[in-house]
Amino acid sequence: MIEVFLAEPFAAIWSGKDPFVEAEKLEGEVFREVKTRRTFRFEVGERGYFAKIHRGVGCREIFKNLFQFKMPVLGAQNEYRAIRRCEKIGVDTMTVSAYGSRGLNPAAIRSFLITEELKNTVSLEDYCRDWAENPPPFPEKAALIETVGHMLGAMHRGGLNHRDCYICHFLLDRATAGTSEPKVYVIDLHRAQLRPETPFHYLVKDVAGIYFSAMDIGLSRRDLLRFVAAYSLKPLGFESAHRNHFWRAVRRVAHRLYRREHGRPAPADLP
Repeated sequence: MIEVFLAEPFAAIWSGKDPFVEAEKLEGEVFREVKTRRTFRFEVGERGYFAKIHRGVGCREIFKNLFQFKMPVLGAQNEYRAIRRCEKIGVDTMTVSAYGSRGLNPAAIRSFLITEELKNTVSLEDYCRDWAENPPPFPEKAALIETVGHMLGAMHRGGLNHRDCYICHFLLDRATAGTSEPKVYVIDLHRAQLRPETPFHYLVKDVAGIYFSAMDIGLSRRDLLRFVAAYSLKPLGFESAHRNHFWRAVRRVAHRLYRREHGRPAPADLP
């Protein structure tokens, strides 16, 4: 089975060539390299791109994940389809420039994904790092909280869960920082899952990941309630009456993550 998508400039420069061979020839600044996957930045002309080259995970990796009750990531297909789902539901993410997947054996699928570089961006982890000591203006904080809440809620209602859902995987366009409409991109979707409806467990896991990763940036009770309202698109009274079990589960998982990571109780709490 072969699946290929090429946008410019790759449609032109790879015309008449095997895109899988051409993708393997690419070189650049390597960010991660393991036996089965290489992630790097490169340039074509004056434009930057990021490439992920997948070389097949092997049977051992598949069985290891299955024995741990995890869905194995077989190649670039996951991230490509997650990006397309984000585009469909109106969540800002990476732009695909080239994609290919080849093979029938799940353990030996060869694939690649090339996305445009997101310029002039900063992760929310870095941008919000000193908020606890130097709080931003209230409108700025409120706008960012609402934006991330809306994004994650839209992803979940659209049948997509991230599985690595932390604020480091949300990039803020610096040009929109401090405005009433900040532009934020969700990235690193290679482990994302797509379904007609996202199961409760994975909803909790994603929201707890966001909450856990933001516990040290000085969030108040009001901030947390703002996120709940933005995520759910429901009145807070409805959430308290009908989905309190969900938010209790989010709190429990987030606190467990924080204690495991930092060896101390979390400094903030959900209502």
